[in-house]
Amino acid sequence: MSAPSLFARASAEIVDLHRFFVDWFVAARADAVEFGRFEAVMGEGLTMVAPNGQILERDAVVDHVRESRATCDDGFAISIEDIRPGWQDANTIVVFYIEAQLRAGKHSRRQSSAVFTTSSSAPNGVEWRHLHETWLQAPEG
Repeated sequence: MSAPSLFARASAEIVDLHRFFVDWFVAARADAVEFGRFEAVMGEGLTMVAPNGQILERDAVVDHVRESRATCDDGFAISIEDIRPGWQDANTIVVFYIEAQLRAGKHSRRQSSAVFTTSSSAPNGVEWRHLHETWLQAPEG
């Protein structure tokens, strides 16, 4: 049996990381979550363009997620939709997906593109190197 494709590994990472976010952000579940999993997949030199256009370096992304632990109620949810591959070579891939959130009763959606590189030490065999999010639907109200 052959190893999963780079696209399959990156897709699994997108879904798994967003499951981590739900567990980390929901107060009732946060104590059971290991933050090291998040840090392990945030590649060195990671950059993120937030939906508002702000550019964040790896340390700022990691700090923000760490500080956001247990800040949501049980109604917080994320779903990942329309995962599709973009450009790739042997060790790097661009993946597009839509992230839909329900937070404090407000819905939002963002189009995301992420760059992954292979990493033998990461849970799904890939690390996040760049993430760009654009509002499709900003939170209501």
